[in-house]
Amino acid sequence: MATAAAPKPSKQLPPPNSDFFQFAELLSDEERALVKKVRTYMETKVQPIINKYWVEDAFPFELLPSYKELNIAGLGLNGYGCPGGSPLLFGLVAMEIARTDVSFCTFHGVHTGLAMMSIYLAGTEEQKQKWLPPMARMEKVGCFGLTEPLVGSGTGAGLLTTATRDGDSWILNGQKRWIGNAPWCDVSIIWARDVEDNQVKGFIVENKTTPGFSVEKMQNKIALKVVQNGQITMTDCHVPDANRLQGGKGTFRDAALVLRGTRNGSGWEITGAQMGAYENALKYAQERLQFGKPIGSFQLVQELLAKMLGNIVACQGMLVRAGQLETEGKLTDAQAAVVKAYCTSKARETVAWARELMGGNGILVDYNVARFFADTEAIYSYEGTYQMQTLIVGKAITGLSAFV
Repeated sequence: MATAAAPKPSKQLPPPNSDFFQFAELLSDEERALVKKVRTYMETKVQPIINKYWVEDAFPFELLPSYKELNIAGLGLNGYGCPGGSPLLFGLVAMEIARTDVSFCTFHGVHTGLAMMSIYLAGTEEQKQKWLPPMARMEKVGCFGLTEPLVGSGTGAGLLTTATRDGDSWILNGQKRWIGNAPWCDVSIIWARDVEDNQVKGFIVENKTTPGFSVEKMQNKIALKVVQNGQITMTDCHVPDANRLQGGKGTFRDAALVLRGTRNGSGWEITGAQMGAYENALKYAQERLQFGKPIGSFQLVQELLAKMLGNIVACQGMLVRAGQLETEGKLTDAQAAVVKAYCTSKARETVAWARELMGGNGILVDYNVARFFADTEAIYSYEGTYQMQTLIVGKAITGLSAFV
């Protein structure tokens, strides 16, 4: 939606740039080319249609063929038909996707960072060879089933979905909730508690061919509306033992290891949302006229923009260092937790300031910022709430557990 045109300036105004400290320069030329390719795709293919799908609470399946051609499914994973790449590249690509739309980034992150990563980290060599190549080619799309209707933050100790050994198979019973991609994807990574040893184990479940497996699409969300979340119900689902993730520890530590990486990934995603909100607000401030001149020339507006940019740069700097630690195999649960907690809390400030800057237009989806404003609320809570992240950090720095 167009705003009132500003008088033609005597010199060209600088374009919005949320990589103010040039973190992309840390990548190789080849990696920067991929990031640029993703940005171009998001701006030309996704941006023109995403508001319509967000309002309609629908996923743009028409984009899947062109998304596959980006070859970024499985980014960060080596071998098995995956494109590989460093944690820094993975993060900057996620940030670029979220800069246009957080929902589309969540779809990408659930498939690559949760479903594929679970098989990559906790699967056997045979399981990796079987599942990862078709998932990298997007012939099969995955989801990650951990959260339950009655169990969110307490999944480590209170998981209610059960797994019962039955000869060469397992019988799964229970429900999962808030599972992104679940209503339409092909493969679910389901975490269930073994009734015999009380340990949490992971299972690869084929959604469309497993009797007793059903998914109901969740309705009436106010955030991440493009992502299709589902409530999974499993009633005596028989899963072969060959589909049990057997390459890890066979405990909740397998799921926690996956979540360590994705919590860090959530930081990249939410920082991308901040970038998108800031750049849309900045462009608006350069074009919107009040009192005969662009509102971007007002001191209070410039202060809001400077505070937004400060939040973005602080989050980017933390994420780059976390990416370096992850590359070196040194990233801890507490470090990933502080990334997720800090970046999501700063994002709430940034998107609120962007909405404030735009006045009444800030609540219209047409101007994009409202979408980032709403979607940030979901990222603030998923992959572990802010409060849970602070308790993980608190235990690490004090040596004392405050968990109930």
